[in-house]
Amino acid sequence: MTDSLPKPRARRLLVSIHDVGPLFEPEVDRLRALLTRHIPEDRIAMLVVPNHWGKAAITPGSPFADRLRNWADRGTELFVHGWFHQDNVIHKGRVDRFKARHMTASEGEFLGLSEAAAIERMAAGRALIEDISGRPAAGFVAPAWLYGPGALAAVASLGFTVCEDHMKVWSPASGRILCRGPVITWASRSRARIASSLAGAFLLRNALRGAGVVRLAVHPGDTREPSLLDSIERTVAALAAAREPIRYRDLAAAPAGNAFHSNAPIPDSRLRPARRGAV
Repeated sequence: MTDSLPKPRARRLLVSIHDVGPLFEPEVDRLRALLTRHIPEDRIAMLVVPNHWGKAAITPGSPFADRLRNWADRGTELFVHGWFHQDNVIHKGRVDRFKARHMTASEGEFLGLSEAAAIERMAAGRALIEDISGRPAAGFVAPAWLYGPGALAAVASLGFTVCEDHMKVWSPASGRILCRGPVITWASRSRARIASSLAGAFLLRNALRGAGVVRLAVHPGDTREPSLLDSIERTVAALAAAREPIRYRDLAAAPAGNAFHSNAPIPDSRLRPARRGAV
């Protein structure tokens, strides 16, 4: 990466790879190779799925677990990213049914879980990642960034340092919003989604030029579409040339008055919505 212009101190960049696990190991390697052409490897967060779709369990002592430990040893943040990454709940509410059907391909695992079920999976995922890495998990990110009331109550109860959704990063323990703004990401499920995500990436990397923090997230499925990889490359290069890549923990540790923070806590109704019946 070559850039002779100084980066404004308040301009930061968060980069993450989702769906990390043995099921998509070659795709994750390809994404890491692309991103590290522009971003130091210890500034690329890895969102780890303990047993993707129930087909690819990560076990301590396995070759993939050794890779996770090696990445963590070199400074990579490891997040808990669900457990199965699969939504097998029958959603009763119209809004949740819409989210489950249209915002993800039945992968919004934590959209309909009760608080007890969400706590069980989150705690198990955190224990696994911490056992493998020898370090505290960096935080929790729900698959497809979808949280139901039970999941929001669970992340607060378990005291994760950092959580994020499509529009913000926050501290569950304090309710403090750490940064706001849409995440730049891509979709590969259909030609229409590919086209819209290409347009969205172009628009967002320009529209967010003045934002204190910009987030960028990539997925294994992106590697199947050359146009998405080209868009990712151009977007990362443009953002990294003007911004300082940071870790999520840097964002969480920054003073509340920092330029890219919002000091206002998330309203309690958004963190812990009125409970529905367990589903």
